[in-house]
Amino acid sequence: MESSQRVAKWRMWLLVGSHLVDDLYQGAVPAMVPFFVAERHYGYVAAAGITLAATLFSSVVQPLFGILTDKRPMPWLVPAGLSVAGIGIGLSGLGDSYLWTWLAIALSGIGVAAYHPESARLARSAAAGSHVGMSWFSLGGNIGFALGPIVVAPVMAAMGLGGSPLLMIPAVLVGLLLSVLLRRLTPPAASAAASVRAALVDRWGQFSLLTTVVIMRSITMFSLHTFLALWVIDRLDADGQLAGQAALVLLFGAGAAGTLLGGILAGRWTRVRLIRAAYLLTIPMLAGVALVPGPAVFVFVAATGLCLNIPFSLTVTLGQDYLPTRVGTASGVTLGLAMSIGGLAAPLVGLLAEAFGLQVALMSLLVAPIVSWLAALRLDEPVQLIAKSH
Repeated sequence: MESSQRVAKWRMWLLVGSHLVDDLYQGAVPAMVPFFVAERHYGYVAAAGITLAATLFSSVVQPLFGILTDKRPMPWLVPAGLSVAGIGIGLSGLGDSYLWTWLAIALSGIGVAAYHPESARLARSAAAGSHVGMSWFSLGGNIGFALGPIVVAPVMAAMGLGGSPLLMIPAVLVGLLLSVLLRRLTPPAASAAASVRAALVDRWGQFSLLTTVVIMRSITMFSLHTFLALWVIDRLDADGQLAGQAALVLLFGAGAAGTLLGGILAGRWTRVRLIRAAYLLTIPMLAGVALVPGPAVFVFVAATGLCLNIPFSLTVTLGQDYLPTRVGTASGVTLGLAMSIGGLAAPLVGLLAEAFGLQVALMSLLVAPIVSWLAALRLDEPVQLIAKSH
């Protein structure tokens, strides 16, 4: 028993590390865009097309991989998807063709999409239903996304786009490591007894409400990522980018802490109660970002990041419990499709900002946590049926 727990622990940490590396390539795309613009003189539309290639393919295709893994577990997709995510980024800087670059970024997005549903299923199994374990898995992805620009900038600054193949090295190495270790550390999938399978009921109504909650969070987060730095610089009447970058660091840092805190607190309160409380608290915190003058805005930025991310890993496990026979599909939607829709809403917030000012645009975001809270009021806490032996 102790040996199997130790193996599960190693498997979880391996997945946390791989999630970090995989999502590093999601964070790499926006970091590479300025270099494409500088070297190849892309316009705004072409630059937006690069980001769209990554977002569309990593989000829209992800539920399809989830459906595939629901029919048959495919643990090989974890190292394969991770490797493809890195290879696509590595190839993107080679050649001068825009089509080549767009297809390479799209390939990376497909790799990201292939990785997530199966890795989330394996992580849930390794965590044996532990919310803390799943919060660590989610935190790995958050850290990886934040590391993307830190890894990309020095390589691009030193070698230009021609150095992009160097960026695939972490993915290829970790992919090879995963292909060997996961085979040893992952037990064969056990077939559930007929009585247990009969007891599993997919609750699509509850899952639809949860998807609404995730979409609203995504809209708020993407819009804050886009406009927060500009707002803080304007609010503090600051010269240069330092104040804006500090606000983003606070938002990301508090968000990482919130992801882990959510898993810890879920052991004391139910996930649904915690999600309701987090979004209810988000409303005044987000209002403070838009309304409070002076340096105090940083306090509300940190509080907003914390509250918005407390539910992050909890919505993943809730989705899996609402669709117990379609865990891959649930993971693909909550980690992929629903999470990326916010990127499509950000331009609409930008139009509001141009028409009425950035403060009005930020205030409009209050609708999102209100809708999340109202939808969460109709959620109930499902019974977990994750077998610890898997």
